Amino acid sequence: MTNTELTDPRPYYRRALAWTHGLMSGVRAERLGDPTPCTEFDVRALLGHLVTTVRRAKVIGEGGDPFTVPVVVTGVADDGWADAYAEGAAKLWTVWDDDRMLDVQVTAPWATIPGRVAVWAYLNETLVHGWDLAVATGQGSEADADLALATLEAAAGFLPAEPRGGHVPFAPVVEPAPGAGPTERLANWSGRRLVSPLRA
Repeated sequence: MTNTELTDPRPYYRRALAWTHGLMSGVRAERLGDPTPCTEFDVRALLGHLVTTVRRAKVIGEGGDPFTVPVVVTGVADDGWADAYAEGAAKLWTVWDDDRMLDVQVTAPWATIPGRVAVWAYLNETLVHGWDLAVATGQGSEADADLALATLEAAAGFLPAEPRGGHVPFAPVVEPAPGAGPTERLANWSGRRLVSPLRA
């Protein structure tokens, strides 16, 4: 069995959620229309998608349909994104604090998988989109190294380098820049490229 199949990812996920929540709290209203390294989202849409991730994590743990939560949550006040995210994160733990959930088969948006793997995947999404948000809004873009490295090791297992595109909605792996930190390398694995400056 791989480390991903053996390791409980929930302590890492809690830390990733806290890190990303801090970044969301640091977004100023004038940055909401700015582009991000995730080219399909500007900052506002990225915040809405981050709220989606915590709401979907709860839904799939309850055995529900993740597509009942839109890809981008809307209708949140400009200064309310961090609170909406914190509320969603608190609710997801009412499901995922149960140790049995790690081995339950859940239906994520991309596959039916063990709960443990789903948490790893949402952890990966949390850190990568946290990096997107940090880069877009001029905040520190490196999470704790051990957190990012553990997630990168897991991502290499459930998100192989090939194939990409089509039913695997990720761009090709980007070669990390010299001196790139582990969170940036994780983003590179998801096809993100650091382009500076993003803001004109």
